Amino acid sequence: MTSPPLQQRCVVVTRAASQLGEARRLFEAAGARVLDLPALVIGPPDSWGPLDDALAELEDFHWLVFSSANGVEAVEARLERIGSNLADRPRGVKIAAVGASTASRLERLGTPADFVPPAFVADSLIEHFPVSGWGLRLLLPRVQSGGRTILGDAFAAAGARVVEVPAYESRCPQELPLATAAALRAGQVDALTFSSGKTVQHTSALLQHSFGDAWREVLVGVALISIGPQTSARCLELLGRVDAEADPHDLQGLVRACVAGISGPFRRA
Repeated sequence: MTSPPLQQRCVVVTRAASQLGEARRLFEAAGARVLDLPALVIGPPDSWGPLDDALAELEDFHWLVFSSANGVEAVEARLERIGSNLADRPRGVKIAAVGASTASRLERLGTPADFVPPAFVADSLIEHFPVSGWGLRLLLPRVQSGGRTILGDAFAAAGARVVEVPAYESRCPQELPLATAAALRAGQVDALTFSSGKTVQHTSALLQHSFGDAWREVLVGVALISIGPQTSARCLELLGRVDAEADPHDLQGLVRACVAGISGPFRRA
């Protein structure tokens, strides 16, 4: 019988604590010992006012564009406050979703996306959007800070009227989990996986806080695995390298990239 590809490997997952479950399941199914490093704390934006105001006028929009499951959760919760939900949105409002987890969350809410791009990145949504943007009114609920503005900028350039509103904020936790810090210090970690540019940024800050100026030394021999091109760019900027990138850009692709990255030049003996 063939051994699981990540058997006897230790993989650190940096997703938000509320999103660790599926990633843990997939990596453990591949044989890995999984350690948590929740590099994001998902919470409300500084003010709900802009999102609430936009949702009060939802019938005036043509498309509701989600780039994360966090945005879906926030919008659903704010609609429920006023006795509504996404499934009961005005009939003229269509939904576009970037990413498998975003589309999956909409499915579970009983309101599947009208359009999901073939690649799970924002650039693909713009390239394959099913209608011309000219004259459309689009609502883009997004992270308050640190996210890319490519969607809003591109749709505005195509003639759409774009309203971007903060729906949630992803903040940095205060410290590394003790078990994860100990494994890094002992050189027991084979791979560190990143699911967004912010997870790279916050992980770097947490490592520096825990290990001081020599924090990069704990990453020697650790494969750095990215979920997509923007995350890879952040790895190169802050960590100096990226050893494998998911293809497709989802959790299953991240597991496969992890297998490839660990078997590459940074493989531990």
